[in-house]
Order: sequence, then structure tokens, then C-alpha cells
Amino acid sequence: MAREFTMPKLGLTMEEATIIEWLVPDGGELVEGDAALRIETDKVETEVEAPASGVLHRVGKEGDVYPCGAVIAFVLAEGEAAPAPSAKEATGAPRAAQSSPTQTRPVVTRTAAGGRQFVSPNARRIASATGIDVRAVLGTGPGGRVVAADVIAYAGQPRHGDAPPASAAARTLADLLGIDLGEVSIDPIERRVTREGVALYARTRLQNRSSVAEAKAPSMPLLQEPTRTIRMTGMRGTIAKRMHASLQSMAQLTLTMDADMSAVVADRERRKQAGSPPGYTDYVVAAAARALAAHPDVNSQVTDDGIAVLPDIHVGLAVALDNGLLVPVVRHADRLKLQQLSAETTRLAQAARSSALAPAELEGATFSVSALGMFGVDAFTPVINPPNAAILGVGRLRDDVVVIDGAVATVKRLTLSLTWDHRVIDGAPAAEFCRTIVELLADPTRLD
Repeated sequence: MAREFTMPKLGLTMEEATIIEWLVPDGGELVEGDAALRIETDKVETEVEAPASGVLHRVGKEGDVYPCGAVIAFVLAEGEAAPAPSAKEATGAPRAAQSSPTQTRPVVTRTAAGGRQFVSPNARRIASATGIDVRAVLGTGPGGRVVAADVIAYAGQPRHGDAPPASAAARTLADLLGIDLGEVSIDPIERRVTREGVALYARTRLQNRSSVAEAKAPSMPLLQEPTRTIRMTGMRGTIAKRMHASLQSMAQLTLTMDADMSAVVADRERRKQAGSPPGYTDYVVAAAARALAAHPDVNSQVTDDGIAVLPDIHVGLAVALDNGLLVPVVRHADRLKLQQLSAETTRLAQAARSSALAPAELEGATFSVSALGMFGVDAFTPVINPPNAAILGVGRLRDDVVVIDGAVATVKRLTLSLTWDHRVIDGAPAAEFCRTIVELLADPTRLD
């Protein structure tokens, strides 16, 4: 009997994903557990394993977006015919892909004539936003690649009357409430109708407002003609929404505290003789994890029931990319020896920069560390990564001049910037938590 192959839900926040590439041809043999296709969520690209062995009958198309649970293929027995489309497939109708800024390689699609077509990520984003079938666009880039200028030239004048792009959750809620998606405002960051937008529209109607536009802040006029416009979609849009929501929903304050790193520098030199030493940020992550164990109220989140103090310590480490930021998670960081933690942060950072992180490696952080010292920054105001209650910023390692017993000397220092949610933690406990980190850095032997 045919088995449905559905778009998996790889994380709590995942609603849909783009099929980047099928790794098994239509009609080819699937082996349970082997990679069958690559997909792209709003965070990462990842491979999806075959749910069973058999013959692959593909339903989902490369370049299209499918909600979680939508049927994208069937696994058939030898000689078995593919079943007719079901209601489940109909509810999982795809939409044109909206490429993530993290995708740097051109996307390969099929033209209407069946040939291979290379499309730049920016061209695909513009085509998605304007409702253009990119397969109809003639590419003028290297090797016939479709570039942004090709899509813009093809678009001509804006078209009206097209159904707006919408997330799967927005479509479900709109269907449930009987709302026409065409009447709901498109989210300015995601550039599509979101579930929150549908809910806002419904609340607005119930409050007898004349239209949903009244609840929307007017956009500011352009000061100048821009040299280019960076679309706030994919990773960039996700960062913008989460950081804005973080500042809107939390009472965030920041304190700074200097840490004497002389002992850490000496310890790192000693470890260097034995092999690859931990980075300075690794020492800070290890100290923060142990400080969280000593101050468990910081390892918490706000819920509808109150402040939930969390038992496990998972530290997120911000990794800068060319087009955004990812925060892979070091799980049970307080249980790892310093060298083990260093190996894990190195692995996660390399995987983040090569788009090889699994979705699970980006979820579950209970606290985050963000370092800008490599850019010459001493102190800054990091923004809390929801639903955490705090985040620690790490500045540059520097030489400070001090007077010890009347003699002038220098010490190695860096500045820690702790941002905390004042709804959860008061100023004095926040300062005590940060001081514990400083004390641990002054005696790095305690980190093992």
C-alpha cells in the first residue's frame, strides 16, 4: 500500500519549508533512512530522510514551499500505481518559494520547456514577491542565469488582483474564521499574510474599526532614492521580527562589568602547549553556564503561569554570517569540561557558516552569549533572544593600566555586558550573577 511522504516538522516554530532539491529521481528507489531531498526552512537547509523503502513517486516540486504535513511524495511498492490526489494534498498546496538570504548558490529549476534554469537568490525573492513564474523569465546573467534585473524587466507594471502570499497558519486561521485573505494586510517584514495579521484583522473587525489599515502604522516616506533595497525576508526577516518582539515584550536593562582575564590568558597559553586551546569566548560560555547553575532564576522564561525556572542549561552562541545571525545551542553546557565545550562551539560555528546545522541545533537555548570583541568593541547592549530572560555580551580583550602597591602595571581585561528582563530578575541579582561569571574567569581551573 502506498505510504505518504509528508513535509516534516523539524522544530516547534517551523510552519513550512522549500524543496531545494530531490536527491532521488522520480520513480527511483528509496531506502529507509537515506537522504531523499534537501529542504530550506527560515533558519537552515537540511536533508530529509526517506520514511520507508520503496519506489519514489514525487508530488512536491523543487522551488515550491509546502506547509508541514503536506504530502510531497508517495513511497510505492514495486509495480504499484500512485494514488489519486487526496484532500490532505489539496490543503497542502504549495506557493512560490521566497528564498532565504543565507542561500548563496543559484537555485536550479526547470523551464516550461523542460530545460535546466539557474536563478539567483535575489531574482527568486523578487519573483516570489511579485507573483512571477520565474520559469518564464529569460536569463541574461552568466551561463543564462536569471538575475534580479531580468525579473524586474519581465515584471513591467505591478499587477493587481492576484491572491496574496500567505503562511500555512494564516490560511488555516482565515479558513476557520471565514476571512478573505485579500482583505488582510501583508506583513511588512515577512512580505506575506501571517497568522498574526489574520488575528489582528479579526480583532479589528470585532472592535468595529473601519478597516485593518487603521491599526497599521503608516510607513515613512523615503528620504532619498535608495541605491538598493534589502528585502526583510528569510533569515533577515526572522531576526527583525524576533528582535522587535523582544524589545516590545520585555523590560530590558543592561549592566557592564569588567573581568580580569590574566589567569585565563595564562591558562590558555598552558593549554596551547598540549594542543588546540579553547577560545576566549569558550571560557566565558563555560563560566556563564556554571553561573547559571549557581543562579537558577536567570535560567528561566516567562509563561502565562508565571516565571518558569528551567532545570537544564543550554547556552546559545551567536554566530555572525554574511547575511544574518544564527544562534546554535550548546546543550548541557554546565556539564561539559572546558575542552569539550570548546570542541562543541567550534563544530557548531563551522556548521552554521556552511549551512550544515540541523534544525534541532538551533532550538532550546535557555541563555545566550554574543561576542563582538573581534570587531574592537568593548561594551554593547545585546538584545535578549526570546523566550530567554537574559543574554551576555562579550567585548574585546585589552590591556588596562593599573596601579598595584604603588607600581604601574598592566592587566588583561574584557567587559561583559549583561542584558536581563527586569520582569524576571531585579538589578541586584543580575549584578550578582554577572559577578559570579567574573569570579569564575579569575580562576579558570574551576571551569573543569
